[in-house]
Amino acid sequence: MGIKITETILRDAHQSLIATRMTTEQMLNIAPVLDQIGYYSIECWGGATFDACLRFFNEDPWERLKRLKQAFKKTRLQMLLRGQNLVGYRHYPDDVVVEFVKKAIYYGIDIIRIFDALNDLRNIEVALKTTKSEGAHAQVAISYTISPYHTIENYVKLAKEIEALGADSLCIKDMAGLLSPFDAYNLVKALKEELSIPVHLHTHYTTGFGSMTYLKAIEAGVDGIDTALSPLALGTSQPPTESIVYALSGTSFDPKLDLKKINEASEYFKALREEYLKKGLLDPKVLTVDINALHYQIPGGMLSNLISQLKEQGQEDKLDEVLKEVPRVREDFGFPPLVTPTSQIVGTQAVLNVIAGERYKLVTKETKAYFKGEYGRPPAEVNQEVKKKILGDEKEIETRPADLLLPELESSREKIKEYIENDTDVVTYCLFPQLAENYFKLRAAKKYKIDVGLVQENKVYPV
Repeated sequence: MGIKITETILRDAHQSLIATRMTTEQMLNIAPVLDQIGYYSIECWGGATFDACLRFFNEDPWERLKRLKQAFKKTRLQMLLRGQNLVGYRHYPDDVVVEFVKKAIYYGIDIIRIFDALNDLRNIEVALKTTKSEGAHAQVAISYTISPYHTIENYVKLAKEIEALGADSLCIKDMAGLLSPFDAYNLVKALKEELSIPVHLHTHYTTGFGSMTYLKAIEAGVDGIDTALSPLALGTSQPPTESIVYALSGTSFDPKLDLKKINEASEYFKALREEYLKKGLLDPKVLTVDINALHYQIPGGMLSNLISQLKEQGQEDKLDEVLKEVPRVREDFGFPPLVTPTSQIVGTQAVLNVIAGERYKLVTKETKAYFKGEYGRPPAEVNQEVKKKILGDEKEIETRPADLLLPELESSREKIKEYIENDTDVVTYCLFPQLAENYFKLRAAKKYKIDVGLVQENKVYPV
């Protein structure tokens, strides 16, 4: 049987390269062609796309999903979900998680890839069970990273726990491109020997490993991989679809995709790429191999955030110190994978440690929340001295973080009752209150042809 190919150009590819700026219309224009290629699935929603629709396009992200579902007649639609964080940046209560997942499936999502930044399965359970009960495919992802703790044995143990929870498939989520070809072979081989569910692999080309890693994983028996059409591939995006498909053509791994349709879609995105370059949305720097990801295990997006934070403080010359501090902070934190939100927490704390001249003299509220257990259980033991310095006499929580959260749906419904038009509006507001209210006001203004300036005095996010 051939390798299953998930195409990421409508979600992760443009999120990684152009900060999630592909518009719904640009997607819909090429959707009929993509639908004919024969992909296992199209990743087109979730991640940062929900936020981006509201923030940059004043657009309802649910409307995008509905229109995509109408456009794709044959191909399964896939999304990325940050476990209890959904598509936001904090833990949401269970009632919000359940409602979000139900609506996502109802309006068109067939496969939900669920992950947690700490690989704490308590933060995945509710989304997983709801996905299953609603009849969609629940794919649980392991956030891949490297540390003395993150051995093949521990990854296999975690994978078996995921299978026991009822996941339909497993994904190795290599968000920083750290998985080397031979490590991929050994990890996939070990997983395939122990699991009865399919194993997929997601990586980024950040370190230059991408295609080599995929080929070794395929040799080891991986069932599916993520690729992006070449105009928006490589760099911080995925390996190119065309290269992988041609390399596998005629072998037992041949995914049997329509090469003519792939070329047609690729030509469309080549034109879009030129447009993105002219507008400055696509920075050529993100297309290069970033060796810092190997040395410091820092994803490309995290590196740009560190540079930005240092510039704001007029401390650009401290970048090397910060890069050396990140692995030390990560070790203090119990070796969390560096992915949203842990990458931001660790990175910001490293910057503070360097700028303050004393480690943990200044700590963010997120760092304190992390050590209290509000994000979940760290993969390995944290530095107890650092923990004591940060928490003092405060005790860490022992329960699942979401158990401490009060339901939000009904209280949010009351807050925005004057704006509600759709059955998804309350969930949208729970996720991003400020952005949602801004959008609701603009929507009402357009509907009743009122001067937007009068309705919305503080319109922060223009179209």
